[in-house]
Formats: sequence, structure tokens, C-alpha cells
Amino acid sequence: MDGLSRLLRPRSIAVIGGGTWCAAVVEGCRRIGFAGPVWPVHPTRAEIGGVPAFASIEALPEAPDATFIGVNRNTSIEALRALAARGSGGAVCFASGFRESVAETGDGHELEAALVEAAGAMRILGPNCYGFLNFLDGAALWPDQHGAERVTEGVAIVTQSSNLALNLTMQSRGLPLAYVVTVGNQAQTGMAEIAEALLEDPRVTALGLHVEGVGDLARFAAMAGRARTLGKPVAVLKSGASEAARAAAMSHTGSLAGSDAGASALFDRLGMARVRSPAELLETLKLLHAVGPLPSARIGVLSSSGGEAGLISDMVAARALECPPLSQAQRTALRAALGPKVALANPLDYHTYIWGDREALARTFTAMLAPDMAMGVAILDFPRPDRCDAGAWEIVIDAAEDAVKAAGRPMAILSSLTETIPEATAQAMLTRGIVPLCGFAEGLAALEAAARLGSMTGGTDITVPGAEPEAPRLLNEAEAKEALSRHGVPVPRSRMASSPREAAGAAAELGFPVVLKALGLAHKTEAGAVAVGLASATEVEAAALRMASDRYLVEDMVSGTVAELLVGVIRDPAHGFVLTLGAGGVLAEILADTVSLLLPATAAEIDVALDRLRIAPLLSGYRGRPAIDRAALLAAIAAVQDYALTHADTLVELEVNPLIVTAEGAVAVDALIRLGEPR
Repeated sequence: MDGLSRLLRPRSIAVIGGGTWCAAVVEGCRRIGFAGPVWPVHPTRAEIGGVPAFASIEALPEAPDATFIGVNRNTSIEALRALAARGSGGAVCFASGFRESVAETGDGHELEAALVEAAGAMRILGPNCYGFLNFLDGAALWPDQHGAERVTEGVAIVTQSSNLALNLTMQSRGLPLAYVVTVGNQAQTGMAEIAEALLEDPRVTALGLHVEGVGDLARFAAMAGRARTLGKPVAVLKSGASEAARAAAMSHTGSLAGSDAGASALFDRLGMARVRSPAELLETLKLLHAVGPLPSARIGVLSSSGGEAGLISDMVAARALECPPLSQAQRTALRAALGPKVALANPLDYHTYIWGDREALARTFTAMLAPDMAMGVAILDFPRPDRCDAGAWEIVIDAAEDAVKAAGRPMAILSSLTETIPEATAQAMLTRGIVPLCGFAEGLAALEAAARLGSMTGGTDITVPGAEPEAPRLLNEAEAKEALSRHGVPVPRSRMASSPREAAGAAAELGFPVVLKALGLAHKTEAGAVAVGLASATEVEAAALRMASDRYLVEDMVSGTVAELLVGVIRDPAHGFVLTLGAGGVLAEILADTVSLLLPATAAEIDVALDRLRIAPLLSGYRGRPAIDRAALLAAIAAVQDYALTHADTLVELEVNPLIVTAEGAVAVDALIRLGEPR
């Protein structure tokens, strides 16, 4: 085995140190049922956690596969050097005081570099991390309690937060955890490499990531590609959005997109489902473990309560999920199962007429599982097991199992509250092929995430930004438009002028009406530096005098506007070059109607993204208005992308706002570009 495999799936474990956390590791290995030897190491103590201790690393019977180093930061470096000399597999570095606390210690960077140098080729997790739990093989290099138990298969979770990892092990939702791994500072071994090693384990069914920062973007993309090859879905909880992308403050795009939009665009491109909370992560992983990505967002929902059916209908409408109307075949089968008194709909309130009748319940559930449904969802909250008898509720699980076998499609039982599916009941459901989803909000988020995964193609074609360009400068509007036009972006005919009289003459040459702009400002409308619809030389000269500038741009006025769009690209060092499309013009930031993609983006991806905008109906022709020239719009966006990719080594940001789209074409009437010098 390579070093990382030895570390994560060890046959022998050493524990260095005498603190309570080291004793907890020894006891944790015993409690989880680790089959190999556990060797405490301490220079003066005879035993740690009830196990005889060795005086030094050199005194160990052989090189350990995995070691928990629970001593201070300086001694940790010495221990790593000794372990590496013995040929050990890998180690968990528990100590803090390295790069994460450089502001407090002053020497964190130097010590972390020394730690990596001491390890050499030996793999390390951390420093500043809790380590990991392997519930498949029974290895617990973990200095605390945990709430999970041994499994034969399950999901792997990798997180940048040790405390979050601890909390996730305490879940009682029935989710089988195969691995929980914390990465700490990732001084030597990064999250993507650890995740890929876990994905290679055939007993791992799905992967969950808690990401504060992606780090090595190319390596992360390679891991995502391997997950797709292995057919193992990935869900991501992203936190800690940096300000890197918001540094592009000159444009609307910089404030609208930001690094959070870049993260979402990255995960979309890589075929990963983003979730928004730890609870959503757990429920999504449970659904992915049990049935994998869903083929569509179409679900059939059943309840014995009209109130529940109404609530869930509202909540489904707020998500990218669909409860499609019942087909005639469904209606016929449901009427036969339920009789004449039940109003047929989706979501369905089947009342309590058939409660206790397993056959009728199964026929009802089977009827809802039509061929075009991705999944059936039965709403059910179980009574408290400590005070109530849940015997009468078990028949719903029986009927759901019968329906799954009859229809060949999956079913979930969804509780309205998180706590109303007891853990033992949830585990029993999974064993029987039924997915227990705990809580309306989290359960629907999981269904949405699984459906989104099912619609993704995924890819690793990402333009990875190089070093941030130095000394960035802003091109004026005329320069920016000229640069974009050379790549095929349509722009209005224009003339430059250096005085009000020259501006009037330039307007006469172009023909009226015209637009007049004072150059040198990023947001000209707000500064009163734009005048539109000027119909004579006199009007042009008067407007130029009011602007009191020494540089003017006079251009044709575009007519026949159907919509104004924003098309922008920002350099996001953490996620790639982010293409943002949205409602443009002076209301761009107020409307905040945007979608983001990573470059390079295909025409098909851009086309789909445009339909996700709230203003999409305008583009197709709204209430008798003309539809836009879609091909011209796509060509203009492609030309903007071409400019960005061609200048990837120097581009900081660019924005076309507005890109006016008409029934005959698309024209960039304002543009901003910021370029630097390549490092």
C-alpha cells in the first residue's frame, strides 16, 4: 500500500504523547474494535489508556502504519522525523500553533515548513486537526468521543473543520458513515488527494465535502473527474467565502458575482451538488447512498393529512422540484385503491380510509410511482419511542417496500420534523430499500440536490488562473469597446472628441439621434456623464458643456431594445474565471438577477443559463413584445468569452453593461476592462 492508504486503512497504530487526547485515541481504537496492535509512546509513563507504553519511537516493534502525534508543535516535528526514519506509513498532527496562528505566534509558517520537511515522503494529516475515523476497518485516530458505529459500507466525509466533523458523527438520521476525515492546515496532503483516496475504496458509496477554500484548483478538478469515473456522487458544503473575487470592485460584476458565485459555478462545472447546511449535507448523502442521483426533479408526494399536503406543495414550489399533475393511468389506479371520497392530486391527501390496510396503501403508493416519476415520497412522522407505541406506523414502511418492488422505482419516507424518525427506524428503512428523509426542509433540499446531480454532465475543462496580474489599469470605454470588437463583439459606430464643439461635429457625421458620454468614469450614468437621444448638434454641444470633460465619446443610439443584459468576467483565483450573465443597465445591482458559469462555457451551457434568469421571459417575447435574436446574443457572449480566454494572463475583470439585445441583434453599448501585467 502507498503511504496514504497505510495511514487511512492501518494495520498498526502508534500514539505519541501522554495527554488525555492520547488516552482517548487508545480507548477509541479499543472501543471501535481495531484488530491490530496499538502502541502508545511516552518517555516516562508505563502505560497510556491502560495499554503498555514504549519509551521511544525507535523502541516500537515495527514501523506503524498510522500514528497519532499528540504532543506540542516543536516535539511534533521531532516525532515526525523519527517516524519517517522508521519507514512509517503516515501520521496525524494534532498540535496547533502553525500557519493558522501566524499572527499570534509569528513563526507559524517556518514551523509548518519544518514539519513538512521532517515528514519527507511520509504522509501527514494536519497539523491542527483531529485526525480521522474509519468505521469500515475500525481505526480511530481521533482524540475525542464520536457518535458513529462500524459499518460495512457508507459515505465518506472530508472536512476542514474538526469540530464540524465531531458534530457530524453525532447524527442520528440513520446515515452510515464509512469515513470522517479532518484535514487541518493541509500542510502536505490536501483535501482533494484525501478525498480521491477515499473514493477508491469500493465500500464508499458517496462523498461529502466541507470546503472553506478549494486550494489546488487543478487537483480538485482531477478528484471530481475520478469521482465521476467511479460513479460516486459528491455533495459539497461551502463556507468561508473569500474576498478575492470581490477585489474587482470597479464593475457591477465584481459585486454581483463574488467568490460565492464562483464556488457554485465551479461545483456545477465539476458535477457536484452544493448544499447550504450540515443537515442538508447529511440528508443529501443519505439519499445518494441509497439511490444515487435522481433522473429528474419529478416527485410524487403522498400524505394522510391535507395540512401536510398543502405545506409540502408550497415548499416544493419554492425549490427546483416538481409535483407533476396525475396522468389518467395514475388517476384510474388511485381511484381503484382509494374509493370515491378522495380528491386526487399530487401531492395527494389519501386520508385515513386505508390506514392499516397494507395492500391498499401499497396499491396507492405504486400508482403514484408512474414511469415518469423520479421518486415517490410518503410523508410520515413517527411517535416518540420512549412514550408511545409506533406499531401502527410500521405498516407504511411495509407498503412502501411493496411499492418499490412492484414499480421498480425508489421511495422515501419524509418526516415533517427532523426528530420524528427515530434512528433505529431510519436504519431499518435503509436496510429495506426505503430512504428515510428527516425534516421537510432538509429532505426537500436533498431531493433537489440529487435531481440536480442527475441533470449534470460534469467536466474538468477549467481555465485555471495564473498569478494575479501586477499593476492593473482600467481601459476607458472607447478602448474597451475597440478591444472587444476585435474579437467579434458588436459595438455602435462612434467618434472621439476632445471638446463640446468637436462632439457636436462628430454627432453630425454619425447622424442623429446619438448618445454622448464623458470618458474616464466607471459608472457614468450615476455621475451624470451620459446623455441619450440627442437629436441635434446644439443638444450635443450643450450636453457636453454640462459634463465639463476633455474626452467625449459620441456614438449611434441603439433602438428597438427588447432587454438590457450584463455580461461580465472576473478573475476568481480560488475558482477560475467566472462568467456572469444577468439583467443589466442601471438597475443591475438592484435586480441582482444573475447566473454564473466557469470559463470556458459552451454555447449550450450559456443558452441554458440565460433561461435561468428571472428576465428570461423578456428574451422569448413577453406579452406581445418581439423575441430577441437569440443567435446574435449567444454569438456576442461567445465573443466576450473569447476575449477573456485570449487575455487570461492579464485580465482582472471585464464587463459589458448593458449589452442591448433587439429582435435583430445584440450591441455592447458600454464596456469596462481592467488589465494588468503578467507576473
